[in-house]
Amino acid sequence: MNRQAQAIVLFLIGVAVLHAGFTDIYLRYVKAGLRPLLLMAGIALIVTAVATVWYEWRRSREPRDDRPDHHHEPRISWLLVLPFMALILVAPPALGSYSADRTGTALRSPPGFTELPAGDPLQLSVIDYAGRAVYDHGRSLGDRRVRITGFVTLDRGGASYLTRMTLNCCAADAQPIKVGMAGRVPPVLQPDAWLEVVGTYTGRQTRDPINSGVIPFIDITQAKPVQAPADPYED
Repeated sequence: MNRQAQAIVLFLIGVAVLHAGFTDIYLRYVKAGLRPLLLMAGIALIVTAVATVWYEWRRSREPRDDRPDHHHEPRISWLLVLPFMALILVAPPALGSYSADRTGTALRSPPGFTELPAGDPLQLSVIDYAGRAVYDHGRSLGDRRVRITGFVTLDRGGASYLTRMTLNCCAADAQPIKVGMAGRVPPVLQPDAWLEVVGTYTGRQTRDPINSGVIPFIDITQAKPVQAPADPYED
């Protein structure tokens, strides 16, 4: 591509990045905390594009004999713009059961457990419940009712889990955290369907058939389908 074409591509990429950063689309790619860096990157790309156009305009005012010859590049290079236009027009789905079913649970021992706030039922993340259930043996949970939200995954043996994908940085390193469902489990479960469940701690556990990681269970007393959250991932 010549300089003008490069500037246009940079500008379109910058616009796409800013569009993703100012909407919830960016949550499909990176952690929420990286939003400021994403916005700065988009601004930097647009500024670079504008500077390139300005530089080329200044060169165009020079005598023709002093300017190097320009060569025509193949038009197929403009296809590089298509992925970024797709980013603007189409929001890709978040990672779901297909990825979770092929990856073992990524539950790790947390550095400690803070005291739980008041609330009945108490809203917890899937990773917080799972960590307390496995590594604190439910001591901090006791018999309190908790509410957790996730999407349904089914293993090859038919076992059902409430799952959330966790991110270290971006969707490329996403890994699942799984919680087994016991008690009043809905009779019909579809993979990727989002559920909000209310239940209590149970000492029941199983092993993930993929990596033998520990999967705790929750004894469900209530369950209802919900819409996928704006941020489908957990930290």
